[in-house]
Amino acid sequence: MWNFIIFFSLAGFASGSVLYSMILPKWLRGIDIVFLSEDHNPGTANAVKYAGKTIGMLCLICDLGKGFAPVWLASHAMPPIIQSPAFALILAAPVLGHAFSPMLHGKGGKAIAVTFGVLLGILPLWIPLGILAVLYIFFSVVIVIHPHQIRTLWTFSLFALGTMLFCHILSISIGCLIIAAVVLYRHLPIRQVWRSASIALGHKKIVSLFEKKS
Repeated sequence: MWNFIIFFSLAGFASGSVLYSMILPKWLRGIDIVFLSEDHNPGTANAVKYAGKTIGMLCLICDLGKGFAPVWLASHAMPPIIQSPAFALILAAPVLGHAFSPMLHGKGGKAIAVTFGVLLGILPLWIPLGILAVLYIFFSVVIVIHPHQIRTLWTFSLFALGTMLFCHILSISIGCLIIAAVVLYRHLPIRQVWRSASIALGHKKIVSLFEKKS
């Protein structure tokens, strides 16, 4: 079993480490989104912003796929493996590969799209995917937190808590906890981001967390 786990963990890390949102804009448009973007993130949002929606959507599909494929293959090649706590390594591997990609000397992307891909790979176990999707929608539409770095911190913190509470498969809970820790680490905000943080109810601003008072 350990040979199986090691193989798919390494395969997942290798799959995740391919930064399509950096590669495809370079190949198709001659655009280096890592150099052009303010946050230097090789992610889908920057691919859309600098290379256009078509290439951006292609990058999104690839980022989802590189998380989905190794997890789905592992869970279907040996279905009982999901019950082993070691499956957490397979689950987290593509996210670790993306976040610490050797292509950028260990400085990868923020790993949101690949996380959704990984969670798609364990369907029909839908609870982790459902929790993450609902939290993103809630903090983007209902209680709107700006900027997106702070929104992601709240989302993935509650995602980790939610999966520990409501997902009763230990390997999935541990894997989601590792994923959340990686994403939170890659989104650690700088002081200027915290200063711009605000909360709104829909489109109506409620509070600016660090607003200067006159």
